[in-house]
Amino acid sequence: MDLLEYQAKSLFRQMAIPILPSQRIDNPADLKGLKIPYPVVLKSQVRAGGRGRAGGIKFVENTIDAVAAAQTIFNLPIEDEYPQVLLAEAKYNADQELYLAVLLDPVARRPVLLGSSQGGMDVEGSIDQMQQVAVDQEFSPFYARRLTLKMGLQGDLIQSVSTIVEKMYRLFVEKDLDLVEINPLGISPRGEVMALDGKVTANDDALGRHPDLAALSEKKLLGGLARERRSPHAGGDRSHSQSKVQQSPEFDPKSKSPISNSESLQLIELDGNIAILCNGVGLTMATLDAVTHQGGKPANFVNIGSLDRYYAANALRDRVELGLELVAQDKSVKVILVNILGSASKTEEIIAAVAGYLERKARANRHIQVVLRLVEIDADAVKKRLGQLPVQLASTLDEAAAASVSSAK
Repeated sequence: MDLLEYQAKSLFRQMAIPILPSQRIDNPADLKGLKIPYPVVLKSQVRAGGRGRAGGIKFVENTIDAVAAAQTIFNLPIEDEYPQVLLAEAKYNADQELYLAVLLDPVARRPVLLGSSQGGMDVEGSIDQMQQVAVDQEFSPFYARRLTLKMGLQGDLIQSVSTIVEKMYRLFVEKDLDLVEINPLGISPRGEVMALDGKVTANDDALGRHPDLAALSEKKLLGGLARERRSPHAGGDRSHSQSKVQQSPEFDPKSKSPISNSESLQLIELDGNIAILCNGVGLTMATLDAVTHQGGKPANFVNIGSLDRYYAANALRDRVELGLELVAQDKSVKVILVNILGSASKTEEIIAAVAGYLERKARANRHIQVVLRLVEIDADAVKKRLGQLPVQLASTLDEAAAASVSSAK
């Protein structure tokens, strides 16, 4: 379960992670009583990434502009999700932006610290800057400090950023989380650190131990129902991409590309022959590293983001198929490594997406190999479902990377 930004920052505040003065906005009229001095930034509170590129983040200088901007954002769907809440936040002038995360490696079953000296909107384009430290023993400040040194930080930043990482890890453990992410962590010209944006993913199986997080889950379901009732697109006109897939088993190359209508799917191009499709920045980075470690060369990659946002029927399947179409557009791609981890219900949609995509390609006389990493599934049943399609199953990341490199030769 992904939390909204304002909910994640509430947890940050509890851990004394520095955040900016902010105010929750439930409707545009609330801005007439704004307690934060202008200029401020208004942020759409949806679970999708790419809010800035989609127009869901706006800077405003006065109340009139703020009300107008809020009305626009409230009526702006991002990946079919309309915000129920906006976040008004003080403006911050950052001299540098970093990326920090603590995530759970589901295979090794241990936490991993991630950090990059290049944060912000283009973090996925700076793959070579991403550093990681696996927490393989009892956590100590040594792990956080090691990460900051690998990131190339110097002077007082080593201590201040290490302290932030330690607090993120404590939150990660205390709340049984799958992910704690700060992107970006802003650094002011005076060297002060500030969590400018944050993401927290709770473990669904651990919600029983955390009533506060479980309550947020209930609010999410209620918000989804309210959103569907008020959305002018509800009931079958959710997006060009989904309606296109439902209308025809083939994508018409003469029509407007369904991929071009999906702003959240960002293709990062490299120069190899292995395409990668993942969910989440941390998993994407780990997959790229694994392929490189096995001697392979990634051709490109797409991060479809958290699976928690795909609550509508077939939404995840449509997104995965679009991602596959996008990474395979490069004719140098010989194999696609699909490493998308989720619950059993999500896994079924992923398998259906891969099968549907390959069946279409077979009819179009284009054959491409797929390596599919799945965890805790009935391998025999999946193989029966996929039949003679060119898919190799893998249960670990190393196994998937090795199979991809072998197939690409």
